[in-house]
Amino acid sequence: MFEGTLKKMLTEMQAPIRYFLDLDTDFVDMNQCLEHTLSIELIGTQCLSCQADKPIFRQGFCQSCFFESPQAGEWIMRPELSTAHLDIEDRDLAYERKIQLQPHIVYLAMSSHLKVGITRKSQVPTRWIDQGAHLALSLLEVPNRYLAGVGEVALKNLFSDKTNWRKMLQNDHDQIDWTTARQQAINALPEELKPYVQSETHPTALHFPVNQYPQKVNSLNLSKTPSYQGVLKGIKGQYLIFGDQTVFNVRSNEGYRVRLTLQ
Repeated sequence: MFEGTLKKMLTEMQAPIRYFLDLDTDFVDMNQCLEHTLSIELIGTQCLSCQADKPIFRQGFCQSCFFESPQAGEWIMRPELSTAHLDIEDRDLAYERKIQLQPHIVYLAMSSHLKVGITRKSQVPTRWIDQGAHLALSLLEVPNRYLAGVGEVALKNLFSDKTNWRKMLQNDHDQIDWTTARQQAINALPEELKPYVQSETHPTALHFPVNQYPQKVNSLNLSKTPSYQGVLKGIKGQYLIFGDQTVFNVRSNEGYRVRLTLQ
C-alpha cells in the first residue's frame, strides 16, 4: 500500500518508456504494476504550491495559489504572453526569468493527429511523452519562451495545438508525410524565426508500455468516484489504462491525496 499526493508521473526514455509515481515518501515503478489489480482511493487534498489541505481548483493548485503563484501564470499556457525578455514582471520576475529565458523547442507531434507545441529544451522528450505522442519532430530552437510562443501562434493556422486524448488513448492516429508537413510549417513561420529552424528531418519514435488499448474510453474522476479498482493494462501520456476501459489522467488529478493498493 502506498499513500501520497498525486503529481505527474516521472518518465525515462526507454523502449518502452518507464513511468514512476512519486508519492511523497513512496516511489512506485508503474511499469511493474502492469497486469496487476490496482486500487485507487481518494483520502484528501494538498495544494502543490502552498501545501495546504484546501480544495484543488485547477492544475493541482488551490484557488488562491492558482491566481497568485508564478507557476500558474497565464504565460504557462499562452507562451506568447511571456514578458521576462522585456524585464517585465507578471507575478515573480525572478521565477519568470528562470523559466522563460532559456532555450525552447517548437515541435510537431503525432498523438491523435499532427499538432504543434512548445517546450523548454530541457523537457525534451518529457513533454512528448506526457502528451502521448508516438512520433515527434523538433522544428525550431529559440532562446526564450516568447519567441517559441510566436512560432506556435503562427503554426496554429496550419496545425492544431490540442491533442484528442480519446483517440490518443485508443491508438487511433492520422498518417502523414513528415517531409511535407515540416516544409509547410517552415513556410508558415515569420521571417524572424526562420534562422532558428533545426536540421532534424526524421521524427523521434516513442514506445509506450500498453498491453491493451481501450475501444471505448471511460474517464475516472476521483472527485466523483473516490474509490476505484481495476487491472492496469497500459500507460500512455499521463494516463493509466485499465482492462475495463477506464482511464485515469494522473496529471488532471494532481493535488489529490490517494491511497494505492497493488494486488
